[in-house]
Amino acid sequence: LALFIRTFILQAFKIPSGSMEPTLLIGDHILVSKFSYGLHIPNEIPFVNVKLFSDIVLFSEVPERGDIIVFKFPKDESRDFIKRVIGLPGDKLQVKQQKVFINDKPYEDLHAYHREIPGTDPLMPRDDFGPVLVPDGHLFVMGDNRENSQDSRYWGFLDLKKVKGKALVIYWSWNALDDWVRADRFGKILE
Repeated sequence: LALFIRTFILQAFKIPSGSMEPTLLIGDHILVSKFSYGLHIPNEIPFVNVKLFSDIVLFSEVPERGDIIVFKFPKDESRDFIKRVIGLPGDKLQVKQQKVFINDKPYEDLHAYHREIPGTDPLMPRDDFGPVLVPDGHLFVMGDNRENSQDSRYWGFLDLKKVKGKALVIYWSWNALDDWVRADRFGKILE
């Protein structure tokens, strides 16, 4: 039963980095719905890490803009990443001086967190990026902590087939710096 639930319904993940701060903190433990965007049959057996075949997607829905998703990192599928969906298939996306534009209109980016003023280095795509057209079957994702996130600005578009699920709730949080539980984060619904 646990194997079935973890494979098809709900999976727990621990946040290891600050790329989604302040929404998700290092040490947050979250639950992810595996069927929010359709039924995906994974290509490996959980706990054993034996690859059987390529991923099978029986039906799938495109995540909504603003959803927090967990996915297989395109450059190393053994690693899971968590980011926010910013660009959907067919969108023209551009970042100008830290502001996101979708289809030439400013995007109200309520979750973006900036610690620094916009940079001027033309070789860094962090603060100025694009324009790019998000291809069919792909997403453009970004971390909320924009100056500390390796995301689609650096490694490209995310194939929808690599999406593992939608982040739902924080069920546990541990602050390793203070060696203490963050009880105020328990049960926080992720938006």
